[in-house]
Amino acid sequence: MEARRYIGGVERRARLALRQRLAGQARAATPEQVAESLVALHGTDPATVYLAVGARLADPAKAVPETERALYEDRTLVRMHGMRHTVFVFPTALTAVVHASMGLAVAARERAALLAHMAAAGAPDAAWLREVEESTLAALARRGQATAAELARDEPRLREQFVYGAGKSYEGLHRVSTRLLKVLGVEGKVVRGRPLGSWTSSQFRWALAPEHEELDTAAAQADLLGRWLTVCGPATEADLKWWSGWRVAEVRRALAAIGAEQVELDGGTGFVARGDAEPAPAPDGPWAALLPALDPTAMGWQQRDWYLAPEVRPRLFDRSGNVGPTVWWDGRVIGGWAQRPDGEIVWRILDEAGVGREARAAVEREAERLRGLLGTTRVTPRFRTPLEKELVA
Repeated sequence: MEARRYIGGVERRARLALRQRLAGQARAATPEQVAESLVALHGTDPATVYLAVGARLADPAKAVPETERALYEDRTLVRMHGMRHTVFVFPTALTAVVHASMGLAVAARERAALLAHMAAAGAPDAAWLREVEESTLAALARRGQATAAELARDEPRLREQFVYGAGKSYEGLHRVSTRLLKVLGVEGKVVRGRPLGSWTSSQFRWALAPEHEELDTAAAQADLLGRWLTVCGPATEADLKWWSGWRVAEVRRALAAIGAEQVELDGGTGFVARGDAEPAPAPDGPWAALLPALDPTAMGWQQRDWYLAPEVRPRLFDRSGNVGPTVWWDGRVIGGWAQRPDGEIVWRILDEAGVGREARAAVEREAERLRGLLGTTRVTPRFRTPLEKELVA
């Protein structure tokens, strides 16, 4: 049997630098190039999308206007549910792949749960809900984009409420609009549109989803995993299962379908895309980056010791496993950053290994790039982490 090639941490960090457009030589010209390179941008916190793009653009000042253009004018990027039932921003061309590989199973569960909760509350049946759904989609087609309140003016039944969890400690009133629009989102029928406020706002209008063909689930999963492995490989089976939210059997089926190759990693077996096991080029030199909370690079793998020292992890993640703003030097997370109420960008090194004068100067240059992107905007991560709170205080 042919020996598997060993890929160590140094090479993994070099791959990360170039493929995820973090080294200076690899920076992109447009948000579309960034999204294509990363496959997906975390969209749970609206600011993350713009800051993640800005960290990878040659000109970070273009991050906000160009990302807004891509999302809301050209619609070359789309905000929709994806992996692990989480909101991401994807290239619009991936809509069908994401929906078939991730959304179908989740959508079936969400609709069944809504109908069950309505039935338990004595609310109208599935036929009634289907009427409301069709009327809502028709109203959205007329309006182009709309809030739930605006849609309820066209379809008043969206305002109706039903009791959820009657008699339980979590009993509460659910509005039909809130639950139905969520179901339509995971079903790939509607997507988030332009926010009501600035680019940091989490109050979104709704829009009809881009039209897309219905794909076979297994084929779509193979397509998506192949794209991600090209960007993030090598990765372990545990990494792949965590990132996708699929069952182990689905991950293994997709790996076989794309002909993924096995390699040796520190502590186990990893996978790369077919033909990608050969030595990868390295960046021109060491690089620094200030990445936002929930950045797709920091969150890309479940097993992170090769770029994040275990002893600093508790200060950079919240209790639910969400990463805060991070400072990077040459492929390793070395600390974190925050923005204070007066706009000042502050950062702190937690992992001093190999961090000297050159690294600190490079980090400060990245902080200056970030200041130029933010201008007068103030950003507070949705999920606060211990170090971020310390720096702000």
